Amino acid sequence: MSGEEPVAAETPAPAPAPALGEPMDIMTALQLVLKKSRAHGGLAKGLHEGAKVIEKHAAQLCVLAEDCDQPDYVKLVKALCADHNVSLITVPSAKTLGEWAGLCKIDSEGKARKVVGCGCVVVKDFGEETEGLHIVQEYVKSH
Repeated sequence: MSGEEPVAAETPAPAPAPALGEPMDIMTALQLVLKKSRAHGGLAKGLHEGAKVIEKHAAQLCVLAEDCDQPDYVKLVKALCADHNVSLITVPSAKTLGEWAGLCKIDSEGKARKVVGCGCVVVKDFGEETEGLHIVQEYVKSH
């Protein structure tokens, strides 16, 4: 029985809901996009990696944490995105962004532990096309 419990706990709660035809919100879609991108090696985490990818014109999307306490950091990321025509999406928490970017340990129950905050994540490769990717792209076009 213990072999079945982690399988049930690892299944993310938001993922099955959109499959039933319900509209997916932007944060759920963004989480799925970052997960797919991370699996394909298409994420640059942090300011240093992100800035290099943006300046090489390889960036497709930039995600910035709103609760970043360094105004120069936020200013630099926004300026780089504006100069290089990279779409920018903000998320409320650096801890959430860090978890989505894979900067955490996953325990035996499938829950994130020891999450490290991440101020900026740049997507250089989306991986495969998903419904979440289409939702994120539509959100970017409308904002």
